[in-house]
Amino acid sequence: MGFIALLYFLHVSFSFTTASYPVHEIFMQCMSTKFNAYTKNMQIIHNQNSPLYSHLLQSSQQNPRWLNSTTLPKPLIVLTPFHESEIQAAIVCSKMLGLQVRVRSGGHDYEGLSYLCKKPFVLVDLVNLRSIEINVEEKTAWVQSGATLGELYYAIAKETGVYGFPAGLCPSVGIGGHFSGGGLGTMLRKYGLAADNVIDAYLVDANGKVLGRKEMGEDLFWAIRGGGGGTFGIVLSWKIKLVPVPPKVTGFTVSKSLKQGVGKLVHRWQYIVDKLHEDLFVRVIIQDVGKGNEKTVQASFNSLFLGGIDKLIPLMNKSFPELGLQAKDCVEMSWIQSVLYFSGYQMDQPLEVLLDRNVLYKSYFKAKSDFVKEPISEAGLEGIWERFLEEELVFMIMDPFGGKMNEISESEIPFPHRNGNLYNIQYLVKWEVNGFRASNKHVHWIRMLYRYMKPYVSSSPRAAYINYRDLDLGRNKIENNFTSYEEGSVWGTKYFKGNFKRLVDVKSKVDPLNFFRNEQSIPSLPVSI
Repeated sequence: MGFIALLYFLHVSFSFTTASYPVHEIFMQCMSTKFNAYTKNMQIIHNQNSPLYSHLLQSSQQNPRWLNSTTLPKPLIVLTPFHESEIQAAIVCSKMLGLQVRVRSGGHDYEGLSYLCKKPFVLVDLVNLRSIEINVEEKTAWVQSGATLGELYYAIAKETGVYGFPAGLCPSVGIGGHFSGGGLGTMLRKYGLAADNVIDAYLVDANGKVLGRKEMGEDLFWAIRGGGGGTFGIVLSWKIKLVPVPPKVTGFTVSKSLKQGVGKLVHRWQYIVDKLHEDLFVRVIIQDVGKGNEKTVQASFNSLFLGGIDKLIPLMNKSFPELGLQAKDCVEMSWIQSVLYFSGYQMDQPLEVLLDRNVLYKSYFKAKSDFVKEPISEAGLEGIWERFLEEELVFMIMDPFGGKMNEISESEIPFPHRNGNLYNIQYLVKWEVNGFRASNKHVHWIRMLYRYMKPYVSSSPRAAYINYRDLDLGRNKIENNFTSYEEGSVWGTKYFKGNFKRLVDVKSKVDPLNFFRNEQSIPSLPVSI
C-alpha cells in the first residue's frame, strides 16, 4: 500500500477490524515502507495473532488483577524494540493512525496503566532495551529504561564493591517507571531518591526526535525525573551517579505483636525516625498474622545501616532503646547482599537471582499511599489494629524520611515530599482468588482504611506518591485529548503539590497535542485555534 492510500485511510472513518485493511497491517506497512529510514525489523511487531503475543502481554504484568479482564481492550500491537529508531517509527506511525501508545519497562504500574488502555493502542515493551554500562572511574552508569533494578544492582556489583545506587527494594521493578516517579529506597536518608541522582537522559519526544539533556532543555529534564511515566515521551536511557557504600553494612528485622507492646513501639518510632543518623534507615512493616482466635497484628522493624554492628548498637541504644536491639538480631553483609536481604532472598543465594524479571511473590492487590507530618496518637494506631483484624493479607509499609530528604528543595525535581514529612505510608491489600465480588470486597476494605486515616496524615493537599498510583484519587477520563487543568489538579496536586503547574507548563510546550497520555498523566492545556 502506497503513502497516498495510507493517507486516505487516515482521513476516512474506518473500522479497526476491517478484513481488507486491519490496523496492524497498516501499522506494519507504515513501519516498513514510509518509515524504512527508521527500521526494517518486522520481527519486533506482534499482533494479536502472533505466537508470542500472549506471552509478551502477560510476562510483565506484575499485578495479575487485570490479566483476564474482559472490560479493557488488549493492545492491537505489542512492540519489542531493540533500537531507538524502532521507537521513533512506532511513535510516528501511531500518531498518524490515531493510536495511543503505552510504555512498559517492568510492568509494576499499580493500576496497570503501562499496559492497559480504553482506546485502540500500541504497547511499547522495552524488555529488549536493558543494557547497562558502568564507569567506575567516573562513578557513573548509563542504564536503559527496560532494565530492572535487580539488573542494575547486579551490574554494579560485578564491576565494583565500593559503589551502589539509592533506588527501590524490589529487583523486578523497571528502571523507566521507577526513575520517572522518583524512586524510594533504603538509602534515601543518605542520598535521596533515585531521580535525585540522575544526571542525564535520552528521550524520544512526540515528534519522534531523540533528545539528550542539552537538546531537551532543563525544564523537560526536570520534569522526567519524578513527573511520572508515560507523559513527556519515551525515556530510552538514564545516566546516574553511583554513590559510595561501605564494605560492610548491617541489617536487622525485629518483629513484635500486639501482646508484646507493638502499639507503644510504633508510637515511639514516629518521634525518632526522621532524626536518626542519615546512615540508618528503619522502616516498619505492619501486617496481620495468624488465623481465627490466634490472629493478631505484627509490626516488623526492618533496617539497613551503612556500617557495622559495633556502630549500630550504640546508635539504636541511644535513639530507640525501647526496641531492645541486640547484636544477635543483626546481620553484617556487603551492600549487594543487603539487596538480596530486602528482596526476600537468602544472602547466600547467587546474585543471578536478581536477574529474574518476575516478582518473588505475585498476587492480586490494591494499594494507596499517604505522607505523615505529625506522629499518630496511640488511640489512632489502635484504630488501625482493629481494622487490620477485619481483613486478611493486609500491609502498611512505613518508610522513614529525614536526613538528605530534608536538605533537598520541594521544587528540585517534581517529587515534592521533602522536609516536614516524618514518613511515607504504603497501604496494600492482597487476595489469592480474583473475581468481581472478591475484588470489590478487598478494595472496599482498603478504601475504608484510607478514610479512617484522613485525620492523621498530610492535608491541603492530602499527599500521595505517583509510583503508588491510585486511580481513586481522581480520574482523567481522556474522552478526547485534553482534560482541564482543574480536573487534572485533583490528583496532580496530591502527587506533585506546587510542582503540578510547572509540569503542566512543560507538558504543554513539549507535547501540546497530548500524544503521550494515560488516565493520570500530566495534561496539556488545549491549543488555541
